[in-house]
Amino acid sequence: MTAVEIQTTPHRWWRSLGVQRFASHRLAMVGMAMLFLLALACVVGPYLLPYDELHIDLRARFAPPLSGDHYLGTDPLGRDLAARLLMAGRISLMVGFFAMVLSTAIGTVIGVVAGYYGGRVNAFLMRFVDAFLAFPSIFLLLALAAFINPSPVMITIIIAVTSWMEIARIVEAEVKSLRERDFVMAGRMLGLRNTHIMFREILPNMVGPIIVAASLTVARAILLEAYISFLGYGIQPPLPSWGNMLNGAQQYLASAPWLAIIPGITITIAVTSFNFIGDGLRDALDVRNDPA
Repeated sequence: MTAVEIQTTPHRWWRSLGVQRFASHRLAMVGMAMLFLLALACVVGPYLLPYDELHIDLRARFAPPLSGDHYLGTDPLGRDLAARLLMAGRISLMVGFFAMVLSTAIGTVIGVVAGYYGGRVNAFLMRFVDAFLAFPSIFLLLALAAFINPSPVMITIIIAVTSWMEIARIVEAEVKSLRERDFVMAGRMLGLRNTHIMFREILPNMVGPIIVAASLTVARAILLEAYISFLGYGIQPPLPSWGNMLNGAQQYLASAPWLAIIPGITITIAVTSFNFIGDGLRDALDVRNDPA
């Protein structure tokens, strides 16, 4: 029996039990429902609206919500706020998702290698992590954003580059606790390569903490994109994002408060949804909740 076969049955049972616990977590289900509706609106909504996000109608400037065909009102150029909000949602959610994927991949690889080999390799890699953590992430993010072309792709990359360290620490700690387990020793005795043991034997057994950290990383990435776009270093108009919509609304808080309130509420819904999902995943995948 190989090391993979040793782990197959309990791993499947654990995943099934985790799904049941996640489905019974009320806040996680609320988060899933809100996120599904938000994503569906961002994907389908722009095709159902009478105006696109770049259509300018100066006669309809600052129209309040529920004004004719402008369901959420218009901005200072007469552009439909609903169309811009939903197109901005596509960009902000995609930036958050792909930044999560990239940062999770970087953090996982560094954490697995550091935790498995230990010694000098661990010391070098974890001091590298500490060096990144020594800089406040938001200042590092702004410094990088100031010197690049602020396209969605580049914003995604710099958010990922400044967001992988926590995942690396989580993975490194998990690998250190797993590397002396029986299934790892069995893999070594069978002559499996270190890369096989790390990424085919150890990694599947710590998917839970990685998934939880990844779900929370999406929320953080959405906030970071909104933050740097609000400060003017992120995604630039006319391409909409929730952050630059807030940036354009700040001078109209008194005369047209909906320009800030609506994207602000949308950011809150997206971030809260991912946080609820992360809490549900944490409880569902926590092996301490398994029955004896």
